[in-house]
Amino acid sequence: MLEQQMSQVRVEDLLTQTVASVLNLSARRIVKEDEVDLDQARIGIEAVRALVALLPQEVADAVKEPLSQVQMLYAERAGGDPAAGPAPGGTDPAGGAPDSPGAGSGPESEPPKGPGLWTPRGS
Repeated sequence: MLEQQMSQVRVEDLLTQTVASVLNLSARRIVKEDEVDLDQARIGIEAVRALVALLPQEVADAVKEPLSQVQMLYAERAGGDPAAGPAPGGTDPAGGAPDSPGAGSGPESEPPKGPGLWTPRGS
């Protein structure tokens, strides 16, 4: 049965689920006071930025705005912690979404403001 399920799984679907999970976990590592780990958040942000180009265009567009928001949260949080290092992507904490003209905006594409989970539209 597992073999049959695996034969039907598309790599793009797995990447989409992975990106959503990593983005949510990265946000948690920034905003949940008892889970703050900026190194883990930075790695997660960088991983999502690397994977966005491999996603179907509709999903990539939906991910760019929440990714940018998580990067901004990271930059704000890291700004008070000199040991955390620079924001991911260099000097622009919102990097990774330069060609996103509001794509993915709306309540279903916002990153979690607490322990909630964000999922891309259509998944």
